Amino acid sequence: MPPMSSGFHRRSFLAAGFAAMTATGAEAAAKPFFKRHGLPIGLQIYTLGLEAQVDLPATFAAVAGIGYRAVELPGLLLARAGEVRAALDKTGLVCPSVHVQPRGGPNDAAFNNDLGKLGAALNTVGVKTAVAPIFLIPERFDLKPQPGEDRGGVLRRLGAGMTVDDWKLNADFMNDKARGLKASGIKVAYHNHNFEFAPLGDTNGFEILLKHTDPSLVSFELDVGWVAAAGRDPAEVFAHHKGRFTQMHVKDIKASSKPNYVLSMDPTEVGSGTLDWKTLLPAAWAAGVRGYYLEQEPPFTRPRIEAAKIGHDFLAKLVA
Repeated sequence: MPPMSSGFHRRSFLAAGFAAMTATGAEAAAKPFFKRHGLPIGLQIYTLGLEAQVDLPATFAAVAGIGYRAVELPGLLLARAGEVRAALDKTGLVCPSVHVQPRGGPNDAAFNNDLGKLGAALNTVGVKTAVAPIFLIPERFDLKPQPGEDRGGVLRRLGAGMTVDDWKLNADFMNDKARGLKASGIKVAYHNHNFEFAPLGDTNGFEILLKHTDPSLVSFELDVGWVAAAGRDPAEVFAHHKGRFTQMHVKDIKASSKPNYVLSMDPTEVGSGTLDWKTLLPAAWAAGVRGYYLEQEPPFTRPRIEAAKIGHDFLAKLVA
């Protein structure tokens, strides 16, 4: 029998190699989204309510027990930074992101306070990004609740009163704070609700923030639930502004939610609502998002920690 030609061997080898690569690619594509990208599933602790921050070690232990590996805090007292870090280390969690109010008291992690002290506290915790969870409220606004107005009502009134110049002022504010925190190695981002999408002539607050913030200094944490509540497609927002988003809030809403700009939605557990996560998560990844934090708004139909587990388990298995 004549020996096989070298060409035969080469073709066989290449064919086998191609088949192996195809199989490997198919196996990778079949892995759940977060596992495939080596990303932790994070939880915004706001989901668990204000009481969750009273006993952080117990809260973090419960969160880690579900399977979360990262958390985002809704706020931070500067004096608690060491305590927070100890609780994180004990449970094996990381906290790469914290919400920092534009204005706060002297002991709060707030952008109006000493940025050196703020940066030091965030570094103690291990934070990489300080996120403004709300716009800087113009000083002309009356913050006192009107008759029959709760906190949500105050925010709705303030959001409805924002002008083009107010949003430009916010962009300048974010740029300034980002420059101030750069020396501490802390990045700055802005988190939206749905009033940012209210029309202002041929633009809106969100577009103004995107246009007037420095991309080298300021990024965005897109809350996809609030984007959907505004009647917008979050995947399209990601696609139109690639490179501006580094984090997202993974949030779901019911079909009964009506498009609005006044801080209204019908929330539900992630995976139980209308958002198409098989499309949305890859769109977020393609846009540059690397920090994913599940968050759910009240009211809840079950214990908050149970809702957090339902969302986590859905995301952990999701192939997208």
